[in-house]
Amino acid sequence: MSVKLTDGLIYEILSVVEEIPEGKVATYGQIAKLIGRDKNARLVGKVLSMAEYYGRYPCHRVVNHAGRLAPHFGEQRSLLLEEHVEFKDSGCVDLKKFQWDC
Repeated sequence: MSVKLTDGLIYEILSVVEEIPEGKVATYGQIAKLIGRDKNARLVGKVLSMAEYYGRYPCHRVVNHAGRLAPHFGEQRSLLLEEHVEFKDSGCVDLKKFQWDC
């Protein structure tokens, strides 16, 4: 069963992203769970890839379950560094220190 992508669902996801505090990150799966769609982490990623059409949101604060950055978001690392988010030697965000505890 596929999920119909509506403006309501898009804004529901983006409203959670808007709540991520500066200097913290959330995962796609974490956001999916917060909106009651535990299995829809990829949907969250799809919405974030087009978030610019809906306004300004801190999408740079969203990473995958391992702390990896979005592959086509060149500024993400520098934006997180500006917020004093630290990275492990692997290049992933240190989720133990910087994951949003919501």
